[in-house]
Amino acid sequence: MIAAQTVSTMSFFFASLALLCWAAVVLIGTGALLGRFVSRPIPLVESLGADIRRVALPLAWLIAAVTMLGSLYYSRIQHYIPCELCWYQRICIYPFAVILGIAAWRRDAGVRVYAVPVLAIGAMVAAYHTWVQAYPPVDGTSFCTADAPCTLRYVWEFGFVSLPFMALSACCCMIVLLLIARPAPRTATTSESS
Repeated sequence: MIAAQTVSTMSFFFASLALLCWAAVVLIGTGALLGRFVSRPIPLVESLGADIRRVALPLAWLIAAVTMLGSLYYSRIQHYIPCELCWYQRICIYPFAVILGIAAWRRDAGVRVYAVPVLAIGAMVAAYHTWVQAYPPVDGTSFCTADAPCTLRYVWEFGFVSLPFMALSACCCMIVLLLIARPAPRTATTSESS
């Protein structure tokens, strides 16, 4: 009974974080569009945008770390068996729990060149897997096995939030944050100053 409540609570928590990621994607996208198409800058939007750009790298790292820990919770503690598509998503997300942490510490927004393509691949796999879980094909998929079927919904919060949907949310939010991250300011070297 307690274990079932814990899983339900954790699933609700992670599903809520996934929806929060989508809210961030929408708000950041709206702010970016306003910045491009509005003739007069809106001070509040500009100020908020500058603050978000400044913390974008640490937020992206936090999302990667929480996503990794969440997937480890489901597979190692709850013993949910990841399917092949889950493994592909993990391959695209797990390294960024370290890489984005280093980039945030160094304030290196240039990491986007390497991170965005890999996260985009993870997002595409997660989108496909989300579709497969929402609308399971009658004959399965080529990725499904009897031991770890891709169509098995371990989590189905709010009537549509599944584990691959959570991965899709994390990938999309990290991509958006990396695209707006403010690069570290350049410092003058001693040879330039002499």
